Amino acid sequence: MNTHSASVILCPGQGAQAVGMGKAWYEMSDAARATFDEADAVLANSLGGKLSDLCFNGPAERLNMTDVSQPAIYVCSIACFRGVQERDESLQCSAAAGLSLGEYSALHLAGAFEFAEGLRLVALRGRCMQDAAETSHGSMVALIGADEDQAMQVCRQAAESDVLVPANFNAPGQIVLSGHASACDRAVEAASALGLRAAALSVAGAFHSPLMQAAADQMAEALAKANLRRMQVPVWSNVTARPHEPGNMELLRQRLVEQIVKPVKWSQSCEDLVQTDQFGYECTYRELAPGSVLRGLMRRIDRDRKVISHDQPE
Repeated sequence: MNTHSASVILCPGQGAQAVGMGKAWYEMSDAARATFDEADAVLANSLGGKLSDLCFNGPAERLNMTDVSQPAIYVCSIACFRGVQERDESLQCSAAAGLSLGEYSALHLAGAFEFAEGLRLVALRGRCMQDAAETSHGSMVALIGADEDQAMQVCRQAAESDVLVPANFNAPGQIVLSGHASACDRAVEAASALGLRAAALSVAGAFHSPLMQAAADQMAEALAKANLRRMQVPVWSNVTARPHEPGNMELLRQRLVEQIVKPVKWSQSCEDLVQTDQFGYECTYRELAPGSVLRGLMRRIDRDRKVISHDQPE
């Protein structure tokens, strides 16, 4: 009998945050509570309040800001994983993937860095991306029903002299474009002319586009000094849609910098993940808190893969 429960862990990214996130885990799990308490100690008052208080009580306007939502989601995801593991000691992470910011959660679970080191990196990433967003006048627009060729066609037609690039390949038929706000406005019209649906997103800026270069430069400095370690399980890279090289820390640093300005290949990563047969069909796919966005995306990527959501304790 196998004493370990093999699991592929999926870690959510920005946009999954909601007031009340992680509160049930905090109240029901000593391990989750300790995680939030450690995060509060590490970040102190750098967010203008305790991280746990912002997660549990909001206000939503502050929690939704990039400098808060990124560390909040990282902490909530790790607290959730530890809470699940506390209830089921046989649970082990066999492989992991995270959407954008969630890649840091996945890397921590794989042993690439300590929890506090990851939290400091994620808090800096959120702050840098918030700053870059405020100075670059960018936006994002979701294309519904488009494939990659159509997305590129919209970009070519709508960019003019502005930046406009594919930023997120979330699932088949769900691609997000990112760039200057004026180009995003034109993209809605260009998409409509091609018979596609397009919707402007309520975001702080043009994430995963060249308009985030200032944030990437700051993260490069921080990552150069970070204490990174060999990964113990495969973690899929958003940039390549392939697993990171487990012991190549310089390449990991490079990929995490690129990740800020390059598209998130989530759909391709999940397709590669489910085709990697080392985990077998006995393997359970689990999505950490907050939310269940990734479970919904997986239904569109590979409907045969059932994903268990751990947004709330069972």
